[in-house]
Amino acid sequence: MIILAPMEGLVDAPMRDILTRIGGIDRCVSEFIRVTEGPLNKGTILRIVPEALSGWATRAGVPVHPQLLGSDPHWLGFNAAMLADMGAPAVDLNFGCPAKTVNRHGGGAGLLRDPEVLARIVTAVRAAVPAGIPVTAKMRLGYSDTSLALDCAQALADSGAAEIAVHARTKVDGYKPPAHWEWLARIRETVDVPVVANGDVWSPEDYQRIRDISGCDAVMIGRGLVVCPDLAAQIRQQLAGKDIACMSWHSLQPWFADFFRQTRERVAPRHAPGRFKQWLAMLTQQFPEARGLFDQLRRETSADVVSATLGRLAGDGQFGP
Repeated sequence: MIILAPMEGLVDAPMRDILTRIGGIDRCVSEFIRVTEGPLNKGTILRIVPEALSGWATRAGVPVHPQLLGSDPHWLGFNAAMLADMGAPAVDLNFGCPAKTVNRHGGGAGLLRDPEVLARIVTAVRAAVPAGIPVTAKMRLGYSDTSLALDCAQALADSGAAEIAVHARTKVDGYKPPAHWEWLARIRETVDVPVVANGDVWSPEDYQRIRDISGCDAVMIGRGLVVCPDLAAQIRQQLAGKDIACMSWHSLQPWFADFFRQTRERVAPRHAPGRFKQWLAMLTQQFPEARGLFDQLRRETSADVVSATLGRLAGDGQFGP
């Protein structure tokens, strides 16, 4: 199984739509929905996970699981129940976000310093959600070191998490290489629930190696899919024993206009160009040709100009299947 990772400010609804239509992805996890001391506004939920209006799936039919972030067991449980009432297929809990602002407010990877807190949260959410709806969790190997990695994973599993995705770095590691895949095997051998391997999968070869080292059946990929949008499709070809046919820069370009159109529908016009340029800058790691387009648009602030430029690239206006 290939799961598109939740990445705040990057893997949003337009990105999920484009990547799942390009193909090969089995499941998505949403950007986190922040829970404080109170009920969520349904408008907030729908802004972050608009797929809730279409059966909690992207246009390609790929399921989207909503993710909650917070530290209050009662309100996390309350809002998880709200998601269940809205038809969510599962509820994921974020114990992995490394952002300083999140950690300062008692959320994300900051919670990995106390396995008992993790257990209280998962217990409360599990009790609040109908039995048929899985409660899952995403964690890192720890906050500043790995000393509590196994304890944290065990706390999540023992308190009701049906699956644990593990980013094989600590909070302090951030995204610095390498990811410590050997820890994934240790965690998988410790808990009695499925473990999803995550961290530094950039190629079909990486996918095979992380599975071999971790022993995990499912792999979660974030930046690798943003940088190489057909990575999941390449992995499928490899698993089927086929020669890998990589997406060309020319075949990727028509998707840009569709992505930008969706982005303009969601954000203020002044913010839309920056959102596309963020993706384009990452694409330069895989597509050298992206540098020319990035340089062309680097200082462009007009959403209309960006739309016109991408429309010309799309040619006949066909944006993929």
